[in-house]
Amino acid sequence: MSSESPKERLPFEPAKKNKKKPKAPLETQEQATEDTKQPATKTEAMAIPDVVSKRMIRRMGIFCGIPTALGILIFFASYLAVSKGGIPLPTSAVVILSMGFFGLGVLGLSYGLLSASWDEASPGSKLGWEEFSINFGRMRAAWRTAKPKS
Repeated sequence: MSSESPKERLPFEPAKKNKKKPKAPLETQEQATEDTKQPATKTEAMAIPDVVSKRMIRRMGIFCGIPTALGILIFFASYLAVSKGGIPLPTSAVVILSMGFFGLGVLGLSYGLLSASWDEASPGSKLGWEEFSINFGRMRAAWRTAKPKS
């Protein structure tokens, strides 16, 4: 992945400034898609490959699931500490700590999505920092091109 540049276009990434082609009759379109085994619609052509989407979901589950589970566990642990252990915990400390873990879970969703390798052939690294910087660069470049010029 390190040799990949942020400017390289992915197979499911839309091409920039597509010029519209005149529509062919329906029979010709169906025959062309059957002959070339290409996706019939633009939406299918832009779909994220199954391998990549499963990789994204797995990473999002890990990077979001662990902090969220810890945020929920804080409530149970504080309840047990107060009721069974007799440890006086301020309610605000429990809320702030659990909200911090929930916030990490939200950030984990974004990081899990962007840290997954978007290349079908390459699984990427365990933490995905290199993939994150590449994918975040792609996303920023897309924002810049989509930004209306005033």
